[in-house]
Amino acid sequence: MKILILGAGQVGSTVAESLVGEANDITVVDLDNDKLHQLQDRLDLRTLRGNAAHPTILEQAGIADTDMLLAVTLSDEVNMVACKLAATLYNTPTRIARIRSLDYLNRPEVFSAENFNVDFSICPEQILTDYISKLIEFPEALQVLEFADGKASLVAVRAFEGGPLVGKPLNFLRTHMPQVETRVAAIFRKDGPLIPEGNTVVQDGDEIFFIAATANIRSVLQEIRRMDEPSKRVMIVGGGNIGRRLAKTLENDYQVKLIDHNKKSCEKLAGELSRTLVLHGDGTDEKLMQQEYIGDVDVFCALTNDDENNIMSALLAKQGGARKVIALINRSAYVDLVQGGKIDIALSPAHVTIGSLLAYVRQGDVAAVHSLRRGAAEALELVAHGDRQSSKVVGRRIDEIDLPRGATIGALVRGDAVVIAHHDTLVEAGDHVIVFVIDKKMVKKVEKLFQVGIGFF
Repeated sequence: MKILILGAGQVGSTVAESLVGEANDITVVDLDNDKLHQLQDRLDLRTLRGNAAHPTILEQAGIADTDMLLAVTLSDEVNMVACKLAATLYNTPTRIARIRSLDYLNRPEVFSAENFNVDFSICPEQILTDYISKLIEFPEALQVLEFADGKASLVAVRAFEGGPLVGKPLNFLRTHMPQVETRVAAIFRKDGPLIPEGNTVVQDGDEIFFIAATANIRSVLQEIRRMDEPSKRVMIVGGGNIGRRLAKTLENDYQVKLIDHNKKSCEKLAGELSRTLVLHGDGTDEKLMQQEYIGDVDVFCALTNDDENNIMSALLAKQGGARKVIALINRSAYVDLVQGGKIDIALSPAHVTIGSLLAYVRQGDVAAVHSLRRGAAEALELVAHGDRQSSKVVGRRIDEIDLPRGATIGALVRGDAVVIAHHDTLVEAGDHVIVFVIDKKMVKKVEKLFQVGIGFF
């Protein structure tokens, strides 16, 4: 597939890195020469310096025969104009725009064919807000990802010494919880993946990914690890797009405090937020933390634009007694460095966002893609089509499907029902099949399995 990416920032570069190894022809356009040189030094792709909204630049980048345009610059207007030009002048088949402004997002007619001709719009800030909200709702979890419009969820937790499952085989779950269906899709031990079997014994420190109907998530969590007290008090540092959205989302259900260093921003935030206590101050000020009773905070979220400040304020919060700390970190090297230490969860905005883009790029009927383990693994929701003659999955039992080693079918969503996959589960046409892939190199093979033979049409 020929893909043109506009914007070499965190989102654009992460998408490029993810797709370049999958036999895609990729060109990246940006005004920043340094960013383009860094990309070209690391990846096998083409770069072009220029304004992404100018027709001449788009033509030089090869828009005429591009299959997909990903407009992910920091400017909503540039992204929308580029999509409009791609549609009207070059008939580009698929056009995706990154949109940050709620003013645009709340008016879907802006993206219609008569206006800016955007096929799909994504808002990284809203995706991150929803993601963090789930982590606050389930404080025991490292990741909570939804499939099939929220009917099924994949949850990652860390096992710990003394926990209910540590030292026991996975088949203990089924005998201990006969009323609740769940499946462990993968285990990561010391950063290496394990293919889970019924006799696999859980060890202290294992990162366990399990899938279940969303309604059963809390019941399964109780069996896998000791439940934390429900979160009540949340402190946010950083009143930018993400911090403001998160406070707005949480303030009716939690006690929320928001700290920002900019006085004018604080005044504006105080007018926009009805139940959030807005404080003017520095998130790395230990005295301020103590004054605001950091030891009573259930979840602390460091969400400024500065990685170092986020790391420092999260470490201070943890030292001061905050139960769970989350830090937003753009540099992937920093994420790997601090994740799992004193900082409970280090979030990479680009890796959280990328799944929304990958769902449009993947071949076959892909309803959702989630990036896992900071991009090393993926979970895909694929829709099964065809019949036993035209499809390699429909009409077959799970153990008859030729999945690559390391790929696991965790569950099927059939209508409103979530069917946990067992070896004799039969895949039917229309099923939403949730597949866990521990190595991204296997994704292409999984996609091909779900593609329907030409005879079906």
